[in-house]
Amino acid sequence: MSNSVKYLLVSLPTSISTSNDHEEAFAALRTTISKDYGIVYPFHIPEFKIGTLDALVQQADELAKLDSACEGVVSKVADSLSNILDGDENKISQQKTVNDRPVDQYLKNFSWNKVKYRADKPLAELIDILQKEIVSIDSDVKNRQTQYTQVRTSLTTLQRKQTGNLSTRSLTSLIDPSSVVQDSEYIETLLIAVPNQMNKEFLKSYETLAPMVVPRSGTRITSDEEYTLFTVTVFKKHTLEFIHKCRERKWTPRDYKYVEGGREEEQKEVDRVARDEKKLWGEALRLFRTAWGESVMIWVHALALRVFVETVLRYGLPLEFICGLVTSTPKLAKKAKFNLDLAYSYLGGNAFGRDKKGRIKTKDDSSLSSDMAAMGIGGVHGGEGGEYTAYVYYEFEIN
Repeated sequence: MSNSVKYLLVSLPTSISTSNDHEEAFAALRTTISKDYGIVYPFHIPEFKIGTLDALVQQADELAKLDSACEGVVSKVADSLSNILDGDENKISQQKTVNDRPVDQYLKNFSWNKVKYRADKPLAELIDILQKEIVSIDSDVKNRQTQYTQVRTSLTTLQRKQTGNLSTRSLTSLIDPSSVVQDSEYIETLLIAVPNQMNKEFLKSYETLAPMVVPRSGTRITSDEEYTLFTVTVFKKHTLEFIHKCRERKWTPRDYKYVEGGREEEQKEVDRVARDEKKLWGEALRLFRTAWGESVMIWVHALALRVFVETVLRYGLPLEFICGLVTSTPKLAKKAKFNLDLAYSYLGGNAFGRDKKGRIKTKDDSSLSSDMAAMGIGGVHGGEGGEYTAYVYYEFEIN
């Protein structure tokens, strides 16, 4: 989409400023990005308990998987919202909020939820909590989507029986019981829906389709824009043959059995299922709205943890870093990243050099990416081939 927003999360050491000052470092980041390519907001990440290097590497890998899982759940919940709101983009966008705020406002003013995810807990415990929450949301949404879809399908089927053409709709309200033979040991009345353009052919040939068809028993009951419904009386022992011959000619035999009060019971069933569908629709919408906001919140917290862990792995201790959220567009984000590469490629040490045009290049992209992937760090979220960056950088879109 041309008006879609791309978000960038960038973490840099405060050493990018000569004074090692946080405010100066953040100002340098803003200057590097340039207002032409994106707006930078502070993205506050608390200091968490840091374990061993081995633990951090493992957690980086777990957070990469959690990041991907969260993105998938957010997308699936968005699909569920779209489905239940029949693709109405205005109504869908009204439902997509986080803590009753538009997602853009939530991100620009992000604050770690210290009540729900206490920062003094070990990283492993926080990751486990986020994993369980996103799995639970995914399960709840799937179950409610299945439940609603089943009821909606049942209602559609019942409504089609009332409003469809004569080859599919219910015949309960159309047939006069006196027009069909009932409770006979030898003969029965069949109902055949015939395409209107084939009526003459049917009337000319139905008596010879099978043995022992009662002559002149073919009677028109009713018609719609596509079909005409006829009754034909045949001897039961030739019923199957007659039905088979009708189907060969694209005439549709219809099942019908008179039931006392059937018309009223059929309408009651439609009304009951319609009430169930309306109730479940409201419940599903509330659940999907809440689930979308909560899954986005979990995703952003997972991203914050991912930035923190990689920041420790990249820049070491003591922790002196700034983190910024950049709002941009898919097109301008590429230019913003180019500026970041130009300014901060030196953070990658010997990994980066420049070609004759001043563009960043790596000495050995494939081996470097493999080494960084093995450590669980270094990729661009959503980037191609796990592209390595000299600084902590993730990009994402929430649609």
